[in-house]
Amino acid sequence: MDHSLILLRLNKESPKKCSLTPLRQRHDLPVRWIHCVLGERVEIGAAVLLHPEGDLLSPQDQDLPLLLIDSSWRDLPRVLRGVQGDLRLRRLPNGLRTAYPRHSTTFQDPSNGLASIEALHAACAMLGRRDDSLLDGYYWADEYLRLNEDLLATPA
Repeated sequence: MDHSLILLRLNKESPKKCSLTPLRQRHDLPVRWIHCVLGERVEIGAAVLLHPEGDLLSPQDQDLPLLLIDSSWRDLPRVLRGVQGDLRLRRLPNGLRTAYPRHSTTFQDPSNGLASIEALHAACAMLGRRDDSLLDGYYWADEYLRLNEDLLATPA
C-alpha cells in the first residue's frame, strides 16, 4: 500500500475493541493517526472520506489520502461535524457484509455497516491495492474474506 491513509479515531472508543489496533505495529504503512473527542474540530486538508452517501470509490480516487473515521455509527454524525477540509465523499460498493458480531442493545447499526478494518481493506481493494495483510490480527478475517470474495476480487 503506497498511498497515504488518515485514521481519525474517536477517543471514547475502546482500543481493546478497535479492529484497527493491530495496524499500530505496522511501521510499513503510511498512516496518520488522529484522535479526537466529540465536538472537537479537526483539520484534515484534502482527502477522500469513506462515507455511505458518497459516490462509489474507484482507482481514480487514489490521488488523495484516504480518510477513515473510527467511531460508533451513533457518534459518527457528531464526529463528522468537526471534520474540516476539502473532502471528496466516496462509498464502498453495496453488498459488502461484515463478519464482526455486533450486539448493540442501544442503537441499530446499519445493515451494510462494516468493522473499521473491513472498511479499510475493502477501500484498498476498490482503489486497486488489495492488501490482505491489513487483516492480520483480525479474528474474523477469514469469514469476512469468504463473505465478500466476489466483491473484493482484484480485476485482472
